[in-house]
Amino acid sequence: MENLSILTHLDYTLMIVAIGAALLGAVSGALGSYAVLRRQSLLGDAISHAALPGIAIAFLLTGSKTPLILVLGAAIAGWLGTLLILSIVRLTRIKYDSALGIVLSTFFGFGLVLHTLIQRTGNANQAGLDTFLFGQAATLLERDVLTIGILGGIALTVMLIFWKELKLLVFDEGFAASIGFPIRTLDILLTSLLVVAIVLGLQAVGAVLMSAMLVAPAVAARQWTDRLRLMVFLAACFGALAGVSGTIISSTASRIPTGPTIVLCATVVVGFSIVFAPNRGLVWDRIRQQRNRRNLKMETSRY
Repeated sequence: MENLSILTHLDYTLMIVAIGAALLGAVSGALGSYAVLRRQSLLGDAISHAALPGIAIAFLLTGSKTPLILVLGAAIAGWLGTLLILSIVRLTRIKYDSALGIVLSTFFGFGLVLHTLIQRTGNANQAGLDTFLFGQAATLLERDVLTIGILGGIALTVMLIFWKELKLLVFDEGFAASIGFPIRTLDILLTSLLVVAIVLGLQAVGAVLMSAMLVAPAVAARQWTDRLRLMVFLAACFGALAGVSGTIISSTASRIPTGPTIVLCATVVVGFSIVFAPNRGLVWDRIRQQRNRRNLKMETSRY
């Protein structure tokens, strides 16, 4: 009976972690599609690193490790870091990649300093904050999954409400501005949605690897379609698939971290898509090239 109770507990824990990872992958993949299409993939890396000082400050102010409070602190810091990047590009001659690197390293360094100070305070409640640096998906609880589901659902709902506006922003920003769309407001809105997706995944995947969860499913989906609606749907499915498969694989062996395993599963999906996708896959591209050569030889042999 005792062994049965342990197995039941393990199955329940695995289910909770798998659900949380699937929700995270779906939200990250769907919203990451916009970052990939706008060629702002590294923005996710900057936001995830910029969120670290927000987590530390939220803990210092409240002394609580409640997920909602820490997520709120991470979201504010990530959002401010992103606005700082956009302001530097708009107000100075510094290029986007340089501004991104400056803000990323500065915020991340500040976060590490605050994290070290928290460790030296001797506050016993600070244990576990380092999971936001490298992630620890296996520690996800029901309240964490609920937070991911609610905030992720709100972000996806906002995305659907402003679907046409965001689609026009991604594909033809100049035309959107010419017909009176508030480009800067839409840019901030899209960035805010990306911030939400990233901070939700910090506990599971960590600041170091979270950008992969944002980019990898979207890159994989891009290989299969040229339509935004289908790409967003496929990216959400690929992200959920990576989350569930990574959780299951890491649970089958001891001491295999769940977050990095999820990222590796997402990478496998990207590799499979690059090779076998019918629209852009290397295999089908090679087949088309051989067919074209064969047709060309047949045409030239007639003359």
